[in-house]
Order: sequence, then C-alpha cells, then structure tokens
Amino acid sequence: MKAIGVIRYSRGESPSREEFEELLRSAGYDVLAVVEQRREEHPGYNIGRGKLEELKELVRELRPDRVVFANRLTPSQAYNLWKELRVDVIDRWQLVLEIFERRAHSKEAKLQVELASLHYEIPFVKEAIRRIRLGDRAGFKGMGEYQTRQYLRHVRRRMGRIRKRLEKIREDREIRRERREELGFLLVALAGYTNAGKSTLLNALAGETLEAGNQMFTTLDTTTRRFGLGRRRVLVTDTVGFIDNLPPFIVEAFHSTLEEIVRADVVLLVIDASESWGEVKRKLLASLKILKELKALQKPTLIVMNKVDLLERDEAEEKRRRVVELRELYAPSVRGVVMVSAKEKELEELYKALENLIPHLPKYRPLEVVVPSGTDPARVVSFIESVGKVLGVDYSNPVRVRALLPLGALKELGNLGVKVEALNEADHGEEPVNDE
Repeated sequence: MKAIGVIRYSRGESPSREEFEELLRSAGYDVLAVVEQRREEHPGYNIGRGKLEELKELVRELRPDRVVFANRLTPSQAYNLWKELRVDVIDRWQLVLEIFERRAHSKEAKLQVELASLHYEIPFVKEAIRRIRLGDRAGFKGMGEYQTRQYLRHVRRRMGRIRKRLEKIREDREIRRERREELGFLLVALAGYTNAGKSTLLNALAGETLEAGNQMFTTLDTTTRRFGLGRRRVLVTDTVGFIDNLPPFIVEAFHSTLEEIVRADVVLLVIDASESWGEVKRKLLASLKILKELKALQKPTLIVMNKVDLLERDEAEEKRRRVVELRELYAPSVRGVVMVSAKEKELEELYKALENLIPHLPKYRPLEVVVPSGTDPARVVSFIESVGKVLGVDYSNPVRVRALLPLGALKELGNLGVKVEALNEADHGEEPVNDE
C-alpha cells in the first residue's frame, strides 16, 4: 500500500513527523511523500485550500492508495477531502487501529480492537446518513439510506455483545488476580510509550523470548510472567503501549488491559532514554498524563530509563537529572528514576530500587506470626520470605516471627497452622525508601 502523509501544525495540535512516519511504516505503508502545513484548522478540509490544491496535484502525480492525515479528521472533513481527492482518506486514529488489527493475536485483543474500530466508525456512518438526507447519494460504503441505517443498528448491537464478552474476560482476570494475591504474589505492571522497550524488559526480567520488535505497538496482548527478585513471588505484566493524545474510545476498548496498571502493586513507567531530549520529554509527559487519566499516577511508580547502553555515561546522567526535574514538577508521587539496559540485561539499579520500595508498599502490614509446636518454623519463615519480609525471629516456645506481610497472603499462612497478630508499626524498624 502506498500513501501520502499530511501533517498540519497548529498551536493546539502539533504532531511529531518522525512518529507519524513510523506509524505509517508500522501499518505497512510505503510513504511516497509527506505534505506539511502550519496553520489553524480549516473547518471544511482541515488544511487550507491552497495546500489542498497542492495535495490534489501530488495525488494525480503519485497515485497513492491512501492519503493519511496525522491530525484527527471530523467525518465531514474526511468526506469533503474524499470528494476533492477521489482517493481513500483516513486520519491518525484510523491508522493506529489498522496497526492494532495487524498486531492483535489473542481473542481479547481482537475484541478490543473491533470495539475501538466500531466506536470510531459510528460518527462517519451518521455523517453518511446526514449527507444522503441532504441529497448526496454517496452513502456509506456505497449503501443507500435504509442500508446505512441498518448498518448503524448492527454496529451498536455488535458493540453491546463485545462489551459483554470483554466484561466476562475482565471478571475471569479479577478471579486470577485475587488468587495471586492469596498466594502472596507482588504484581508489577510495565507501562509507557509505544516502542519504549517494555516487552524487551519483560523478557530480561522473566527470562522469556517473547516478540519484542523495534516497531510501534508490538504488544497488544496482555502478557504476565513470573520473575525472580530474591526469594519473592513477583509477577510482571506487559501492557499496550501509550501514544500521545490517546483518544477516549481506545481507552474504553482497552479498559480491561489498562486495568492491569491500575490494579498493580508497582508500576514501572518505561521510557526510551536513547531518543533526543525533546522526544524523551514529550513522551514522558504524555505517559504521565495517561497514567493520571487512568487514576494510576498515585500508585507506587518507578520511572525506568531504558536503552542507556546507547548513551555515553555523562549523557545518560544528564538525562536522568532532567527526568528527575520533570518528575518533581509533574509527578512528585513517583518514587524514583532508574537506568537500565533491557537488551543487555543490565538491571541492577531496577532490582535495588524494587528491593527498597517493596517493604513500604501500602499492601504490606507489620504482623507477628506465632508458630505453634508441631509446625516447622523453617517452612513458615521460607513462605514469609517469599511473600514479604522477615524483620526478626524469636525462637522461644512458641516461635514468633516479626514480618511485613501482604494481607492477601493471610489465608495461605492460616493453612500452615499459624496464628497472626498485629505488630506495632513503630517496632518494625524500617527506613523509608529513598526517592533517588
């Protein structure tokens, strides 16, 4: 497929040309040309009439399969552009949905993409009905008014069925999540801008070989794996990548996937530190904005600067300093900034930060475990070390273990035949985790 790209820059909407071209390539397009204009939005065509004439000439000369706008098009603008250019015209979000369709593999991901696509399509179907009633016979996909109205009803019914199926998947995931809590697993979610290296980081943490290509939206399927952090039970989940100005209809469709971030104990916000500072800043602020919209920014979060193997040490440290400044300004609740190379498996800073952070997570409580005679204390201590932190052991009779424990693991502790009592928080002797 051959495409001509169009970017309009305004004070309120200034897409990145580099990111736009990468989106086009990720969707499988051969980019013939990119037309740019700096002006406020034209209500009828998005771009100005003079630039539209230039675009028409390019279409006649290069004969693309599609014209793709980096800006969001209204249904009316898309229709007007099609009448002028006589070639398919789509915008940034339809382009993203095309990439999603190529990347979706699981049943859930396919349903989420279909829901987002149908949601996106509704305004265009309504515009086609409006045009037909005004006497324009083009219709929607060549259909007349009756057929177009029937199609609109079909879309709405289909969206209702998809939402019910996704809700069932969400309920099943919640049951699995509750069971993991009971078993004492710590839940870590990877979040961040698309192509920041989240899948590569999951592979490095869990020793996996999942697909992690250098392209946008490699991962749409939620993937959870176990990884070793000392003797702790830790699960890490990869989630769909963010993109600037993520529209509400995509957030809604991928709600059950993005919920993994909201429900996690720790969020690792991954950024590509090898990019220019302007891109690092833009993508970090976009990611923080999305986390805030998801009401996940208050979660214990670490910013993970990935791909530092591509930088000189001084440059990496300077970028870290700037990231820390942004964090203090826009997200003071974020607990720290660490540097890693997921590709080279250089993860020492991340491991250390997690070890320091975990005992201070809201889910942990200072408790005393009383081990009666006849129960193996070593087995109890081993379980506690796998789900929490042992603060001290009194080997008198009965054996008493002071520990930080997640409340979700109390059921499993009860199965070991022990008694759990509250411990005065002032006695557990833990120092607060450092931000840096």
